[in-house]
Amino acid sequence: MPVEKVNNSSDLDTKVPSCLQLTSIGQLTLTSDPSHRCVKARVLRKGPVISCAQRDGLEMLRAEIREEDPLQSTTEHTSINVIFFDTLAKDFSQSVKQGDIVLLANFTISKSPTFLRDKLHPCQLEMDNKDACVYVCPSAIPGPSSSEAKYVYVPLNKLKSKTLVNVYGVVTFFKQPFPSKGSDYCTTLKITDQSDVKVICTIFCKKLEDHPLIFRVGDIIRLHRFKAEAFRDSITLINTFGWSTVTFNGIIDSPIVPRTSSKSFFYGEADKRRVQELRQWAANQSLCSDLNTSLSSVQPHMYFDFTCQLLAKAVMHSGCILLKVWDGTRCQLPLLQVAVPPDELEGECTLAKDKMNLTANVLVYDNHLEVARDLKPGAFLRFYNLRALLQKVPGQLPDQPEHLGFHLHGGTVYGRGLRSLPAETPDLLSLKSVLEKHVDLDEHEEVNDGTLLEIWYTPPESIVLPNDENPGAEENAGPAYTVQTCEHNTQRITLAQVKRSTPPLSCHVRARVKKYLPQQLYQCLKLFCSKCKTMKDVPDDSAVANIFLESARDNQPCDEQWAATSSANSREPGRTISMHVSKDMVGKSSHMQLIFIEGMTLDEISVLSRDHKNLVPVRSENSKMTRMDLTAPFLFSGKKRYYGCKQCSRNTFENPVFTGVETWDEQAVAAVLGVQMMQYRFLIQFELDDVTDTIEALLWEDAERFFHISAVDASGCQDLQDRIQTIMDTIQPPESSLEERPWMDFCLSVYTVKDNDRNKVCYQITNTEIVKQ
Repeated sequence: MPVEKVNNSSDLDTKVPSCLQLTSIGQLTLTSDPSHRCVKARVLRKGPVISCAQRDGLEMLRAEIREEDPLQSTTEHTSINVIFFDTLAKDFSQSVKQGDIVLLANFTISKSPTFLRDKLHPCQLEMDNKDACVYVCPSAIPGPSSSEAKYVYVPLNKLKSKTLVNVYGVVTFFKQPFPSKGSDYCTTLKITDQSDVKVICTIFCKKLEDHPLIFRVGDIIRLHRFKAEAFRDSITLINTFGWSTVTFNGIIDSPIVPRTSSKSFFYGEADKRRVQELRQWAANQSLCSDLNTSLSSVQPHMYFDFTCQLLAKAVMHSGCILLKVWDGTRCQLPLLQVAVPPDELEGECTLAKDKMNLTANVLVYDNHLEVARDLKPGAFLRFYNLRALLQKVPGQLPDQPEHLGFHLHGGTVYGRGLRSLPAETPDLLSLKSVLEKHVDLDEHEEVNDGTLLEIWYTPPESIVLPNDENPGAEENAGPAYTVQTCEHNTQRITLAQVKRSTPPLSCHVRARVKKYLPQQLYQCLKLFCSKCKTMKDVPDDSAVANIFLESARDNQPCDEQWAATSSANSREPGRTISMHVSKDMVGKSSHMQLIFIEGMTLDEISVLSRDHKNLVPVRSENSKMTRMDLTAPFLFSGKKRYYGCKQCSRNTFENPVFTGVETWDEQAVAAVLGVQMMQYRFLIQFELDDVTDTIEALLWEDAERFFHISAVDASGCQDLQDRIQTIMDTIQPPESSLEERPWMDFCLSVYTVKDNDRNKVCYQITNTEIVKQ
């Protein structure tokens, strides 16, 4: 039937037949019976009418609808996709506009193919049968005041999981946007309010400019349409469709000026009052204390926030950019100067300021380079968690003082980052007044070779790291994530010393994991033959499935005198499935029996193995039972699969002897079948780094001890595989820089192997275990 219009929303309710129940979107599931349900919601998006190739060119239209009042919903999913077909698609396109309220009945429910991408409801509604009907109530466009009056703000101590909420809060911690694992940028912040509850918020967004403009701890932020989720013992907030944020300066008596990238937003007197209340409360709680540090008060080894102006910049190499900045104050310690040829420096000459100890040379690395590249001289900046280090200069005499250098290392630990500040930001008023006192400095001093010689030239790669960043020097790195379980007690040495040592050697080192292979950790599971020392990958399921499929198609029943046989026809014409049990085992329980399977596919035998412990796949050859190709498993035992070595196993499979075996485990089955069983092993290659050098070390013989996980158990258990991934994400966190990764204590075995008639030095991690922190 065509789309039918009604005058107002209440008229929609009268259109609901008595046999139908009005259902919320969140209550819909794939098992719901749609014949007795109807849905009332508002149209958020409406696509064009297009041709559907999957339905022979039938016309279709996709729309997104949402609960009329999502804030009052107690379910997680308040929006869902609806697909209209044929004439209903055309009528809907002509009759319904964005914002209209619709009533849908006689729909079908199917799985949404776009759920992982759009994060809406996991189901979708399809309007494609002749009884499908749509009633629509045109929506008047409300003004800003009436629209915004509907917003209800929830105190942070009243948040409930699976609800969509609006909140206000004071920022107590934040990170600048950083690349996530996908295509989005991620912002993480922590907020609080008068309830004194702290809540973590996570925002994913593709464009940097759409992330909230947070400049400092103490800023006020307003979040609209965020989903509350339970995480461990607390509630977190994450952005959903239609989300928006507005931030305000948290300083009392400063102008209440909203900061947002939204093209349309509203804030009125109620918002101003709420911002003022939060400012006053935050000031009483000392949440807005100024954490910014001036150059004149910086001390060695400090981590601090620094507000300044960019004078000039230069690219030192692909992984480092130099930013020459100042805040008008003079450092009390000699500053490290990084000389750059004038033609490579973008911005003004800083020699006069350099001589007066006014210029801080900040070296920026890794993930902060993207922001640094876009900065223009003259811009105002704020560094977060900047580090000050005392450094020696090449050629420096012993009695000369060390110089103070500044580094913004990679990663986002403790909010580390930088951003530019708008020139009109109230925080900059005091900075500008200080800078104005130095307008008479001579910025045009002639630069010549003699002038450059007066400046310490220290490129980043020449910087000598202090002892607290050199694990070979002192007990510097704090608690490690590993312990050594070896009996020998040797002094810890650096990786550079390890490389200079003569094999064989066992030694202790402390290092970070720079990278590891394979990155796809399921590939670290290998098969090892203890007899011929062969190691190979676990066969891919597709290759194994093809072996079973070919065997199933070619299967001909065999007649073995030592086996009792039962057969069944498959759903596939011409294919017979046979199960053979040794006559010595007839009457035993399914867990004690050894069952030979003939003619099954991989999927079928995998399902059967859930209820039977020992399944041996076989095929027939000249009416005789024989083993499958040993590329396939020779035994299925629950979720575990066991493989044999082709080179070391017997070629024949005749008259197996079953008597005298008390326990049918994998070893006993392999012995009866003449199979040299291959063992599951972990094999991972680590690249270790301790500043002095890097080495590649294998972890395999002691890998099970390292992870506290059996390789054969991990082969059939996704939870154990996930645990290994969690361990690897701990010692090498995704998207982290080397400086952010934990130090690890390793016991290394240094030895030689023959490689093309030459001795090759190798390194292996032994006697080392992961420990919980």
